[in-house]
Order: sequence, then structure tokens, then C-alpha cells
Amino acid sequence: MSDIKPLLRSAKERLAAADIQEVDAEHLLAYVLGISRMDLHNAVKLEGTLKALGDFGVIEDTFAKLISRRAGHEPLQYLTGIAYFRHLEIEVGPGVLVPRPESELLVDAVLTHITNLEIDGEISVIDLGAGSGALSLAIATEAPRSRVIAVEKSVEAIAWLKKNVAKISENVRVVEGDVADVLPGVKCDIVIANPPYIPDKQALPRDVAEHEPHIALFGGATGLELPKLFIEAAARLLKRGGVLAIEHTEEQGAAIDALLSREFIDIALHQDLTGRPRWTSAVRK
Repeated sequence: MSDIKPLLRSAKERLAAADIQEVDAEHLLAYVLGISRMDLHNAVKLEGTLKALGDFGVIEDTFAKLISRRAGHEPLQYLTGIAYFRHLEIEVGPGVLVPRPESELLVDAVLTHITNLEIDGEISVIDLGAGSGALSLAIATEAPRSRVIAVEKSVEAIAWLKKNVAKISENVRVVEGDVADVLPGVKCDIVIANPPYIPDKQALPRDVAEHEPHIALFGGATGLELPKLFIEAAARLLKRGGVLAIEHTEEQGAAIDALLSREFIDIALHQDLTGRPRWTSAVRK
């Protein structure tokens, strides 16, 4: 057990030198040992785990390789294969966007809306640009009367989406297609959308720019070209009085409002967990 502390200290120093938060070293060591991060600080649990695993050299080598990859700015969630979103463990990896905690308040608001809807029976929800399925699956598992369709066009993301749906809730229907023409003739009560909205030339952190899929990030020259398509799709898919909740950057609220104003009313800008205006809701006319 005495070998763990210097191993962890060295790993933290390496991550700090790469401008990465040191706590990621604890997450990765816990992942290698198959225990929780808090258990690293439980001497009895840690010693028992090390004895059970046996070969410390293998542990050390595996951990060193993961630290090297993290120091190269590969996302932590890609290394462990798991992203935590609300009460869910979402499987992620190369080809799919890591779900952000900023999206959790959007899900909260949608769940509240579902609870308050005076509709008998099922409530239909379409998730445009579903990615890993984090938002779809949170709604499906927390709102039992919802019936969710998760729409995604990326072949790489679809693979992760199907894996998460199979593991967490098979009530979510996966549809591969482009938002411009997907689900012809279908009408629903709620659309949630997390379109690519970052302007094409905007610089991003290395973790994101070098590893996460650009198809899920960049929304055109101004960043609004693809959100406009998602809004048009939502207008087509929603019933009259149906609600859209769409994510965007903190600077795009006014522009999104303008795009919505033709087909929607009751347009409202909402803040994320950090107090930044990061998503908008609107009601279909």
C-alpha cells in the first residue's frame, strides 16, 4: 500500500504540468483498481483491494499508460468509458460527445413540464442530435409516461447510443437520420435539441478540439446555421402547443430568439448550473 501514495503524487504532478486537474489521477487510479475514488482514502479497503489484485507491476503499468493519455488531453470519460449524467452511467468513447452537466437543468425543466402536462396517457418526446443518449435516457427513466425517440445521424455516435439504450432503457426508440427530413408525418409533445452550435473558427480546449467529434460541435460559420435547421425540424415535428428546449452558447440567446419567433411563442432564455444563459424554451404556435 505504501507504493500507492508516491505513484499518485507523481501522476498528479504530471497532470498539473499539462494543465489538467490533479483529481483526474485519483479517478484513473480508482478505475484501474476497480474501486470508487473515495475508497482510495480508505486504508482498509485499499489494502484489501491491492492484496486481491496481486501484481502491483501490472497496476502501475496500466495506470502510467492512462496518465500519459490523459496528459495528452484525451478526455477522462473516454479513458474510463463512463460519463455520469444525473443518476445514469453513460458509456462514451471516441466518436461521441461527452455529455455535459450543464444539460441537467434542461432535463429538469422538461421533466417538470411532463409532470404538469394535462395529457392522459403517453407523452411523446423527440431528442434531436441525441449523441450518447444521455438526455433521452434521463427523461425516459425519470418520466415513466414519456415515450422518447432519439434521433442521431453520426454512425459513430449511433453505436454508443444503441449501446446505452440497450443497457439502460429499451423504451427509447433510436432513429438514424438527418433532422431535416427525419420522421415524416410524426407529431410530438416535446422536442429537445442539442445541435452543433460552436462557430467553425472558434478555438476550443485541447480535450475537446483534439478528441471529441467535430460533427457534434461546430454549427457553421456563425455557429447558427445548424441550430436553424434543428429549429425548423422542431417546428415541423411539434404539435401546436408543443414545447421545444434547445441548447446554445451563452452569446447566442438573442439570435436563437430571432430564429424561433416566426413559428414559436413564449420564448424564454434559461441559465445552466454555472448561471450562464445556455438554453431556450419555446411553445409551438
